[in-house]
Amino acid sequence: MRQVIRRIRESGRSHPLGSTIAMTLVRLLHIRGDSPRELSCEGALRWEDEPGKMGKPTGLEWPVNPGEARNALARILLAHDPGAGQIRKRTRNIGRRLLGTSPHIREPDFKAIHPGDLSLLFAAYDARFLDGHCGRLLGPDGLTFRLSRRMTRAGGKTTRLRAPDGTNRYEIAVATSILFDGFAAGDPEVTVCGLTCRHRLDALQRLFEHELVHLAEWLCWDESHCARSRFQSIAYRLFRHRAHTHRLITRTERAAMLGITVGTRVTFHYRGQRLRGRVNRITKRATVLVEDPAGERWSDERRYIRYYVPLAELQPDRHGLGFRA
Repeated sequence: MRQVIRRIRESGRSHPLGSTIAMTLVRLLHIRGDSPRELSCEGALRWEDEPGKMGKPTGLEWPVNPGEARNALARILLAHDPGAGQIRKRTRNIGRRLLGTSPHIREPDFKAIHPGDLSLLFAAYDARFLDGHCGRLLGPDGLTFRLSRRMTRAGGKTTRLRAPDGTNRYEIAVATSILFDGFAAGDPEVTVCGLTCRHRLDALQRLFEHELVHLAEWLCWDESHCARSRFQSIAYRLFRHRAHTHRLITRTERAAMLGITVGTRVTFHYRGQRLRGRVNRITKRATVLVEDPAGERWSDERRYIRYYVPLAELQPDRHGLGFRA
C-alpha cells in the first residue's frame, strides 16, 4: 500500500492535475474497518493554497509537535476572520470541486453520497480554513466518517472515542435521511446554521462546517458545546454561521405535512389486507399499533401488533377506530 501511495504522489508532481488526482486516490485508498461506510482520513497532507483550487498536497508532516499544532489551531479558531467575501469564494470553490471530483455527488441535489465525500470535504476545509492543523493533530487514523440512516433529528454528529490506552480518535457522522428527505418541490425553506440552503450540497457543506468546528474545539480544548459563545464566535468568524440550530425537513415534519402525527389513526395495506391502527412513533418509518388479540399487551390493557410502515403508504383514517378491518 505504501508503495502505491508513493507512486501516486510522485506522479502528482509531473502533471497539472496530478496533485488533485493523487489527493483523491490517496484518501480513498485509506479505507479501514470492516464496514465500507467507515473511511479513515489521511489528515497529515500539507496543502499549498492556490486561487480557484482546493489546494495541492506537497508532503507528509508526521510526526508533528502536538503542542505547536494545537496552539496554531487555537490561534486560528480564536482570532482568524477571512471575511465574508473570501468565505463565500472558498466554500463555493470547495462545492464545485467536490462536484467535479466525487464519483457520487454529481449535481447540487445529489442522489447518492459516500463516506469518501466527507473525507474530501475534510481535506478541503482543513486546508483552506485551518491551515491543515486538524489533520496534523489527528494523524493517519484519528478520524473516520460515517453516513447515518438512523439519525432522524440531528443533521450531523461529532464523537470522540477514547481507547483503553488513553488515545483519542474521532468520528464525524452525517444524517443521510435528513439530506435526502428535504428539497422536494413545495417544501418550506431549509436553513442550516441560520443560512438558507438552495440544495443538498449547500446543506451538506453547512452541516460539515458545523461538525468541523466541533472537531477543532475537541482537539484544542477537549470539549465542544455549540450552545456556548466560543463555538458560536468561531462558527461566525470562519463561516458566517448565524445560528447553531438547523431547520431541515425531518421525517416527523414530512409526516405532519401529510396530516400524520403521533396518535393519528391511519390505514394501510399489508399482504392484501387493509389495516387500521394508531401511529405510535415516527422515525425512518411510522410505527403503527394495530389492535389484535394475538398481540403484545400495552399499558392500556389492550393487545397490539406493531407494524413499521413507510410514510408514503399511510392514509389518515378519518372514521376508523383503529381496529383490524
